[in-house]
Amino acid sequence: MRLVHNSLHDEVAATLREEIFAGAMAPGSFVDEAALCERLEISRTPLREALKVLTAEGLLRHEPRRGCFVAEVTQRDLDDIFPVIALLEGRCAWEAARNASDADLEALETLHVRLAKNASAKRINEYYATNFAIHEAIIMLADNRWLAQVIGDLRKILKLARLQQLHAPGRLDQSLSEHLAVFAALKARDSDGAEAAMRTHLNRQREALRAVALQQKAKLIS
Repeated sequence: MRLVHNSLHDEVAATLREEIFAGAMAPGSFVDEAALCERLEISRTPLREALKVLTAEGLLRHEPRRGCFVAEVTQRDLDDIFPVIALLEGRCAWEAARNASDADLEALETLHVRLAKNASAKRINEYYATNFAIHEAIIMLADNRWLAQVIGDLRKILKLARLQQLHAPGRLDQSLSEHLAVFAALKARDSDGAEAAMRTHLNRQREALRAVALQQKAKLIS
């Protein structure tokens, strides 16, 4: 795989970021710089600059004299992050309810129809992609670059774990119901209702991730 465009470190960072999100670079795994340079056909300089970017984003951790490792999201991390992102995305929903035009709501309607179809067919990956697009659309409608910036940073960390919560029993249908509650409030121009529904949605994601973690722990014990 050869990267072009002057081997820019941003391009390298983008490639590695997607590999991390896709699970190709597993949590806790060592980042082999020599192997990556060979595979991507780049020198050490852009790679190391890219690794600095991903470390700053929290996707990698650097250990002195050992190198970089793919970050692992702990239960403590999730407990710390979810209440914060629930507040922030709740505020986005509040502002979106005030800002959304009829055309914006029609576009969101299309996304929610797709979301429901994916939930019905149990297509978890497709559901997650549509779910992500809906959250992005609401953040854009809030039109607050400071909210968008902070949420974007936190979502990069949560993306390492969020897909897991959709595997919790009944979570797919519950998630769809929560999304429809947010959308109903947006259509009604109910800012407070949209904010409350979004906070509930994010907090229940955390509950679902906790349930999945407990299930995995029980399997290891049994």
